[in-house]
Amino acid sequence: MKITVIGGGPGGYEAAIYAAKKGAEVVLVEKDSVGGTCLNRGCIPTKAFLASYDTLETVEKAESFGIKVSGEAEVDYPAILARKNKVMGSLVKGIQFLLKKNGVTLIEGFGSLVDKNTVKVAKSDGTEETFSTDYVILATGSVPIAPPVFKYDGKRVITSDEILDFDQAPKSLILVGGGVIGCEIGQFLAAMGTEVTVVEALPRLLATMDEDVSKQLQRQFKKDKIKVVCGDGIAEVNPADDHVDVTLSSGKSLSADYVLVAIGRAPFTKGAGLENAGVEMAERGRVAVNEYLQTNVENIYAIGDIINTPFLAHVASKEGCIAVDNIMGAKKAATYHAVPGCVFTNPEIATVGKMEFQLQNDGKEAGKDYKTGTFEFKGLGKAQASGHITGFVKVIADADDTLIGAEIVGARASDMLQILTTAIQLKLKVEDVADSIFPHPTMCEAIMEALHDVHGMSVHKG
Repeated sequence: MKITVIGGGPGGYEAAIYAAKKGAEVVLVEKDSVGGTCLNRGCIPTKAFLASYDTLETVEKAESFGIKVSGEAEVDYPAILARKNKVMGSLVKGIQFLLKKNGVTLIEGFGSLVDKNTVKVAKSDGTEETFSTDYVILATGSVPIAPPVFKYDGKRVITSDEILDFDQAPKSLILVGGGVIGCEIGQFLAAMGTEVTVVEALPRLLATMDEDVSKQLQRQFKKDKIKVVCGDGIAEVNPADDHVDVTLSSGKSLSADYVLVAIGRAPFTKGAGLENAGVEMAERGRVAVNEYLQTNVENIYAIGDIINTPFLAHVASKEGCIAVDNIMGAKKAATYHAVPGCVFTNPEIATVGKMEFQLQNDGKEAGKDYKTGTFEFKGLGKAQASGHITGFVKVIADADDTLIGAEIVGARASDMLQILTTAIQLKLKVEDVADSIFPHPTMCEAIMEALHDVHGMSVHKG
C-alpha cells in the first residue's frame, strides 16, 4: 500500500511517519521546509520569541524575589532572532531525521493531483516528477488573509510571515486583529520596545472566548502600554516609503511604521489539482470530507486547515493519524467536542470545549441549563509563593453534571489544561475529577477548587 501525503506541516509529517510505522510505503511532498507554518512561521518561532519576553520579565522582577541584578536588562533583538532560527533549524532537522529513520520518502517541491491516483511534483530546479499512489492525504495548510483594502505589499503592510524575520523590532506598529496571533505578537513586540496599537473590529479582544477572559488580557495590555481599539474596522490603508497611514471606519486616523494584518487564515489549495481528481469543495474554499476525513473520492483524504475544523496544529496532527487509521481499514470518526486552544500571552489563556457565551446563545441546544465553578489563582499558596497570582480557572458542567467546557487564565495555563481536556473528552462528571487527589502546593489546585465550586464546596473560596 502506497500513501502520498501532500504537505509537510504538523498534520502531514505526523501522518506520514504514523503511516510508515503501520507498514505503508509513504511519500511526503513539501514545497518548503518540513514542519509547515507551525514550525517555520507560527507556533514555534512565536514561542521562541515569547520565551525571550518571559526571561526579560523575570529579570525585571528579580529584585522583588530578593535577587539583585546589576544594571538594566537590555534587549538584543538580533540575538533573539538568532535563537529563534536556531530552535527552528534544530526541530526541522529532527523531523527530517524521523522521516528518514521511518523510511518515508521526502520529495521537495509543489505537489498536485494529476488524477486520483497520480501525483505530480514541480521542483525548484524546474524539473517535474510524476508517480502513482494508492491513497492521498491532502494536508496543504493555510495562508494569512490580507483583503485588498489593506494594500498588502510585504514591506510596509505585512503579515505574521514577515514580522518573524525582522532584523529589529519596529518602532511603531498597527496590528489589525485582536485574535490569538495578534495578541501574542503584539505583546512580545511591546516588550521589545515597539509602540503597538491593536485594532479589532469586534467589541473586545479574543472575541471567540468568554468576556471574563478577554477582560483579563485587556487589563494586562493596559499595563503593558499597548493601545487597544475595539469595535472599529479598517476603512483605508495608505502605505508610503517610510510609514503607513490608516483610516478607521469611525473616521479616526492612525499612523505607524508598519501595519500587520492578523485577521485570520484561509485554506491553501490553489494549484493542488483537486479538480483533476474530482474532489468536491465546501464553503469558504475548504475541502468537503465526511466524519472519517474522506473526500468524495474514496482514496483521497483531507486534514488540517483545508477542512472545516479548527485551524490548530494539534487538530491537524490528530486528524492525520485518524486518516491513516481509516485508510488502513478502521472506521474512526474524528470528534471535536474537546479541542484545546491556547493563547501564549502573559497571562496564558487555555480553553477547551464549550464557552459560557456559546451556551448563553445556543438556545435550545443541550447545555442550556449549565453550571459553572471558578477559582482565582491568588487563593493558592503556590501562586503566592511564585508570584503568579493573576488569573483564574473556570469549569462548566451541563445539567447532568458532565464537564463540557473549561477556561484557564494564568501562568502555565496551557500545561494545566490537559486534565480538563481529558475529562471533557471522556465525558466525565464533575465529581469524577474532583474526587481525585491534587498535589500540594501546585497551581493545578485551582482546578480542584473550581470543580468543588460547581456545587458551592470550594474550601478556599470566600
